[in-house]
Amino acid sequence: MSTGERRVCLLTGASGTLGDAFCQAYYRDYDIVAVCRTRTPAVPSQLEWYIDPLAPNATVPENDSRVFVVRSDLTEPGEVERVVDLALARFGGVDLLVNNAAHVRLHPGGIVDGDAALDDFDPHFALNVAVPLRLSARLAQRCWLHAGPENHARNRNIVNVSSISGSEVYPGQTLYSASKAALNQLTRNIAAEFAEFGVRANAVAPTTFPALVPTEQVARAIVELDASAVSGGVYGVGVEPERAAGSSLRLAEP
Repeated sequence: MSTGERRVCLLTGASGTLGDAFCQAYYRDYDIVAVCRTRTPAVPSQLEWYIDPLAPNATVPENDSRVFVVRSDLTEPGEVERVVDLALARFGGVDLLVNNAAHVRLHPGGIVDGDAALDDFDPHFALNVAVPLRLSARLAQRCWLHAGPENHARNRNIVNVSSISGSEVYPGQTLYSASKAALNQLTRNIAAEFAEFGVRANAVAPTTFPALVPTEQVARAIVELDASAVSGGVYGVGVEPERAAGSSLRLAEP
């Protein structure tokens, strides 16, 4: 079960740049189920923990907040269901689902440069759209659907990690952009459907990180949405008015 009053966060893409930054910044605040394919985030987990080299047997406070690492290729049959079952078995519920895992491959020559773009269609939409859809549906079916009062009380919600590419045109990003545009619309529809049982859904759509916006700002935007009451929005992260207003979020154009 969850430790104390901390919220339970199911985070995909935990081995990536944003996933690792989120875990490092917030593993003391959330009970995190960190789903990754390859390397684990650089925080204590059930697989590794910190040791004081000068006092190997001493208690290290950081180890009191270990993330729960689950290795998975979420595009494989049955893996979404296995991850959801493991999260519920470990913590008894999930308060925040962060769909962060993503596939991105650029095609500088465009979609007519051989078959590369055509071959990459399925990988982009499988991970960037189908996995968030399946995770949201399975969590709803197995945890949220008949728990309206609890969902409201715990302010349960989904944050999908989209991209500015979902609403802007960038050379070589046709498939990635199309998949993120689909994720944006999926977010809006999930928000409308899940409102019936008290679960919100939003998306963050950052510009390139960490090159144009600090990764920590994108992670903070996820936490801001988790703490909010909004639903059905796609929020840009990384434009000047956001910093001027002291917020990580700015409602993006549909």
